Amino acid sequence: MKSDVLIIGGGIQGSATAYYLARHGVSVVVLEKDYVARHASGVNAGGVRLLGRDLAEVPLSKASMQMWQTLDEELGHETGFRAQSIVNIASDEKDMQALRSRQEIMRAEGHDHERIIDQSELRDLLPHVSPECVGGVTSSLDGYAIPYKATVAFRRAAERLGAVFCEGEELVGLRRVGETWLGQGRHQRFEADTVVNCAGAWADQIALMIGDNVPLSHAAPMLMITARMPHFAKPVVGAVSRQLSFKQFENGTVLIGGGAKGFADRARNATRLDYKKLAAAARTTAEFFPIMRSAAINRMWAGLEAYMPDNLPVIGPAVNADRAFHAFGFSAHGFQMGPIVGQTMADLVLKGQSRYALGAFRVDRFDRKVL
Repeated sequence: MKSDVLIIGGGIQGSATAYYLARHGVSVVVLEKDYVARHASGVNAGGVRLLGRDLAEVPLSKASMQMWQTLDEELGHETGFRAQSIVNIASDEKDMQALRSRQEIMRAEGHDHERIIDQSELRDLLPHVSPECVGGVTSSLDGYAIPYKATVAFRRAAERLGAVFCEGEELVGLRRVGETWLGQGRHQRFEADTVVNCAGAWADQIALMIGDNVPLSHAAPMLMITARMPHFAKPVVGAVSRQLSFKQFENGTVLIGGGAKGFADRARNATRLDYKKLAAAARTTAEFFPIMRSAAINRMWAGLEAYMPDNLPVIGPAVNADRAFHAFGFSAHGFQMGPIVGQTMADLVLKGQSRYALGAFRVDRFDRKVL
């Protein structure tokens, strides 16, 4: 099968890249070894978060946040996006001082989207929060989407423009012959002028095929969802210094995250839950919101995620091959950046450059420098 661009990985980054390339009339084939949104992009917490970003990510994240506001209309499919704000709760004065210090840094860089709130406003926004909490920080544009819906929305929009998605097709070989990339799947061969590596937790293996070596690791962040409860929290909730993350959906169910990791078995394409850590996450949620003591857990799961040592993604061109690009390693916070990453990858493929500074995301940033 021939195409202009071959994308490896059918998560939100790969599907968004396919959409923005297809919108420019580029022929695209997406290889997905399982099915679209099977791993991190379909089973994450769905946070659409500008709040708390690393400074290097803020320009991209800001642009992506603007895209989320009208993404349903652009794609012609529902993503489940709700702009309901995010509040990170401060447990004590030490947390508040950390927020004030960050605010100084952010404002010095020209960013004013993070707003510190006192205890009174915290209780106005979250009436059921523990009275021991002293304040927090909020970002009003933030919210959440439904990961599977959003990823599939990009896939359907891309297909409408001619992109081809090959599910159940694992890439087992990749090499460059002349000006062409030759990809060998389990079932068929692929030819393309350009290759884009969006393979998530398996991206280091694809990078090696391209010629780049990266210190990528993988883990299994866990989530729980409750039975329906009376509505008590409209904003998405996090914490400044504790492992807390949850949101209440419109149907009353509460999704609990917080970053606790289960057991990841990449070779077997599987994860296993760590119930001790899940219990700790549930206790933390109840400490912050006593109403959660009566919650009944309905389901628990984990997905495979890719992590770089600095928790920043890889976004940009390969360094040891021509016409190859990477977008992976989003370290459990890449879902929100899906739209802008897709657009950025399309710009790199089509124009050879991006309007955003991508130096912090270079694939070779951990290579030892020879003096």
